[in-house]
Amino acid sequence: QVQLVESGGGLVQAGGSLRLSCAASGRTFSRYAMGWFRQAPGKEREFVAAIRWSDGNTYYTDSVKGRFTISRDNAKNTVFIKMDSLKPEDTAVYYCGAKYGSIPYTASRVDYWGQGTQVTVSS
Repeated sequence: QVQLVESGGGLVQAGGSLRLSCAASGRTFSRYAMGWFRQAPGKEREFVAAIRWSDGNTYYTDSVKGRFTISRDNAKNTVFIKMDSLKPEDTAVYYCGAKYGSIPYTASRVDYWGQGTQVTVSS
């Protein structure tokens, strides 16, 4: 049974930083890509960043490039996203998702989801 468990959300002031973690279990993820998505109230779930587990290649949406960094720890089966220079518009529930094979640029392509963690950035 696949499980993705996010942690690390919270309340932070604009300009601050947070690091989210996604611990994956239940199968071998070497052929998966792991993505972070976010969903603000009244909006669709949107792609934020992704990393391919096999080679570590990373992908970002334009609005977070240069501010967010996605990484992985193979030994711990954990994916991280470090978020710097946070803005109020980054406020959302952040979800970890896993997709077999290719990068999940859209939420509909994700095979497995975590439960989400709230990130709130105050101005």
